[in-house]
Amino acid sequence: MNEKPSERPLNPRFSSGPCAKRPGWSLDSLGSCWHGRSHRAKGGKAKLVEVIELSRKILGIPDDYRIGIVPASDTGAVEMALWSLLGPRGVDMLTWESFGKGWVTDVTKQLKLDDVRVLEADYGQLPDLSQVSWDRDVVFTWNGTTSGVRVPDGDWIASDRQGLSICDATSAAFAMPLPWDKLDVVTWSWQKVLGGEGAHGMLVLSPRAVERLENHQPTWPMPKIFRMVKAGKLDETIFQGATINTPSMLCVEDAIDSLKWAESVGGQKGLSARCDANLAALTAWVGQRDWIDFLAEKTETRSNTSICLKITARWFQALSEEHKAKAAKALATLLENEGVALDIGSYRDAPAGLRIWGGATIETSDITALLPWLDWGIEIVRAEFE
Repeated sequence: MNEKPSERPLNPRFSSGPCAKRPGWSLDSLGSCWHGRSHRAKGGKAKLVEVIELSRKILGIPDDYRIGIVPASDTGAVEMALWSLLGPRGVDMLTWESFGKGWVTDVTKQLKLDDVRVLEADYGQLPDLSQVSWDRDVVFTWNGTTSGVRVPDGDWIASDRQGLSICDATSAAFAMPLPWDKLDVVTWSWQKVLGGEGAHGMLVLSPRAVERLENHQPTWPMPKIFRMVKAGKLDETIFQGATINTPSMLCVEDAIDSLKWAESVGGQKGLSARCDANLAALTAWVGQRDWIDFLAEKTETRSNTSICLKITARWFQALSEEHKAKAAKALATLLENEGVALDIGSYRDAPAGLRIWGGATIETSDITALLPWLDWGIEIVRAEFE
């Protein structure tokens, strides 16, 4: 008998972006917002600088690295880097899921660079990192949000590299330790591990990246929101709280609240530990089931934030691809209708399955409460599709 579980997650929000707010969050948390005032006024700029300084402190970003708040979320930050920095060297593009593939499209079809190598792998796998050439610029995601596959560490990145390492770290920052000495450009958004609001990105530049900016003039037109150089020199004001365009001060206040919460739970180590605990709970459960497995094929490349699962049951594997997609969607919809798991369907371009956010704002107790519902739900779906 497939008995419906009685315990429910206190917070059923397991979306991979925008992600769940921090535990205990409410609109009252934004009470000191700098609203109705210019972001360029002294108080507004102070708020923006506070985001930058807290981010540097929590993540351990070196003092000589610049940190800026930029438009258009992580996507905007990555685009700024690609359009501003690429061109002087050949480029190795790493892709193993949809967002990495999107950066390949930008470089090959929009910037139309001549010397581009694409190192690609299927969902669940990584490209052969040993094939990367560090005489070239290298663009990669640290954690594949739509595949649940991450690079295991930074050992594969050359310390004596000639090119730049350009890293989209949006679902990794604050959840996984990043080797800053190996990274020249790092981007993320507030809406992931911090559970902040969308529309704003963070861009970190190493001294090597700044040198490239000041010595390289792109041959293509540069939109205003991408411009980081004035008269051949880095526009330092961007990295001192003077944003290129008008930010939402509500979002800024929410980011400050998230960062202060991050400090309260132990900073980078505490946040990573919370993510690891969520992954551990799912790992123990998956290990005792024969109908589900991780999409990531190797343990060391398994994400602790965007945890992607594939359905391995024989009856499911016997379905056509169309019906697999329908069955996986039916499971996610069933649990959403029950109010126990919101937004856990796999990404639209990924293999049919589930994606459960395990970032730091998720309580492990909610993951644990969800698991019996997955067992219950799959049997309901099986009766419909088998």
